[in-house]
Amino acid sequence: MTAPELVVAIDTREQKPYRFPQSRRQTLRTGDYSLCGLEDRVAIERKRLEELFTITGRDRERFERELERMAELDYAAIVIEADLPQILRGAAFSHVSPKAVAASLVSWSIRYRAHVFFAGDRRHANALTRRLLEKYWRYHSGGADAGPG
Repeated sequence: MTAPELVVAIDTREQKPYRFPQSRRQTLRTGDYSLCGLEDRVAIERKRLEELFTITGRDRERFERELERMAELDYAAIVIEADLPQILRGAAFSHVSPKAVAASLVSWSIRYRAHVFFAGDRRHANALTRRLLEKYWRYHSGGADAGPG
């Protein structure tokens, strides 16, 4: 029996989705990226710097509802297209304190069990998202030995 293929599920609301070798657009209950057939187990939420300040400020309640759904999953992550020093420099378009953004990320990671990754930029965030989903897929479909890297 052949093992099923890894196909990344990309939420239809993603405006500029990441690229993956195999993917399918579909409406996801939570997150921006998941795995086809495992949408109720794993989710990755992608955030640009601008979005990060928005979800910490005026869209906080909506995003925390998203995090509540993500907390129900086996694995959930927030992949940020910025690094911590960029975040701590703040955002010219926002009145939200950079320290409040950083504190919110720490709080959310603990309260909602959402792993937070600072990828630095879009290209690295795409690669990291792919790696996280591949690793989850390997663990899920291949048992405890998920291979190197």
